[in-house]
Amino acid sequence: MRVLIVDDEVYLAEAIRDGLDRVAIAADVAHDGDDALDLISVNDYDAVILDRDIPGTHGDDVCRLIAASGAATRVLMLTAAGRLEQKVSGFGLGADDYLAKPFEFDELIARLHALARRTSAPLPPVLEMHGITLDPFRHEVRRNGEPVRLARKEFAVLEVLLRAGGGVVSAEILLEKAWDRNVNPFSNTTRVTVSTLRKRLGEPWVIETVPGVGYRIAPETMSEEGDLR
Repeated sequence: MRVLIVDDEVYLAEAIRDGLDRVAIAADVAHDGDDALDLISVNDYDAVILDRDIPGTHGDDVCRLIAASGAATRVLMLTAAGRLEQKVSGFGLGADDYLAKPFEFDELIARLHALARRTSAPLPPVLEMHGITLDPFRHEVRRNGEPVRLARKEFAVLEVLLRAGGGVVSAEILLEKAWDRNVNPFSNTTRVTVSTLRKRLGEPWVIETVPGVGYRIAPETMSEEGDLR
């Protein structure tokens, strides 16, 4: 999952980003509405954690523009205002959810995962293919019932591939969804992470390389030959 945090409280925004990183959610930070709109125009975010009262373009206008764009990006309004009329007006702007400060971090994570499931084809809370189960909320991966220990980026890449449901995901999309904007797009980060992920999941290999296109969870159990491209 890739998230944009928009909040002019620098310490809070950085704390949220660090917390999301610990649960394998890639996040960028913007401290004003103008920077937020610039980032949204060039990145495909799954969700935006948006404070309403920010410098530059107001948070209400940022929310309105996201909703008007028709993008699948979900908006979680984050604000100190907790009155009912404030929540109602936020939803009227196109927000998908609302969380008042102060909040519990576990609740923020739960709400983000719930928003990620609001797609045109709703996804289950726990993703599963070929005996591999991934629980984003509990941050757990199992294969045939046995726990699998993954690094944070390996977990994030596996989640993107499972959400694709067997569809091919390009290296560019993996970088977009599993890393923040500081990653070097010309590095071999994706290939190395996928290779390590394959090994951690064990045999039979389930992540297939589609030459020149990307990666996918194989439609059938794969043989050992040719899988470690």
